[in-house]
Amino acid sequence: MKEEPDTEENEELEKIEIDLLLEGIYRVYGHDFRNYTFSSIRRRIKHRMRIENLQTISGLQEAVLHDPKTMDKLFTDFSINVTEMFRDPRFFLSFRTSVVPLLRELPFIRIWHAGCSTGQEVFSMAILLYEEGLLQKTRIYGTDLNEHALIKAKGGSFPIEKMQLYTKNYIQAGGKRAFSEYYTVKQGTVLFKPFLKEYMVFAQHNLVTDRSFNEFHVIICRNVMIYFNESLQNHVHELIYGSLCPHGFLGLGDKEGVAFTAYANCYEEVDGMEKLYRKVR
Repeated sequence: MKEEPDTEENEELEKIEIDLLLEGIYRVYGHDFRNYTFSSIRRRIKHRMRIENLQTISGLQEAVLHDPKTMDKLFTDFSINVTEMFRDPRFFLSFRTSVVPLLRELPFIRIWHAGCSTGQEVFSMAILLYEEGLLQKTRIYGTDLNEHALIKAKGGSFPIEKMQLYTKNYIQAGGKRAFSEYYTVKQGTVLFKPFLKEYMVFAQHNLVTDRSFNEFHVIICRNVMIYFNESLQNHVHELIYGSLCPHGFLGLGDKEGVAFTAYANCYEEVDGMEKLYRKVR
């Protein structure tokens, strides 16, 4: 695919084509990407055009609207599945030291990992809570837009080549045992111990279009809203606020925060560096 030189006229035409593509996807398939950040969506559209050897975004629109298989491929492109066990270890260490002591007071704990991808951070949370003696009174809900990612999450199996990184993350996150105690290796694949999955529920949920489905003591929504425009970020913050019980905890990604949202005064910082907050009003 040969890209034309950027001119103001070409950029405007490209934006019209992208708007029409996203509107068509929403009307035909019900997937709403219209309020994702333009630069992120544009990169993924261009990526799919190159693979499909298409010259125009309108050509991709025709392919997507008439061929569900092409839509599935583009949907995968749009679904950001970047994750790892104990991702950003200092966040999990802060959660362990700052939040866990307060969760001990609760008779039952509900945690929601929104945008959980293939589930590595859900398993990380389960291990952390197990080590702190809280897993047996916890239900962890992992949700994502991408059904294929959720199938992998439910399986609890991950590539063995990632274990060195995951072990390093686990240690830096304050892990108290040998990380290898939590999994077995079979035919080059890591399988996490079944007891961890007993306390997890994985389900498809769309932060853009779906409503809250419970009230939670902890909501983790990390590195999800960086792909949303301001309007959609505000919508998700409203959903999160309404889903979080009084004095519940919110964990966001390192490039996210509550400071410039309508709910800034509704939270207090637990750890500003690690973007951990507590709902206070």
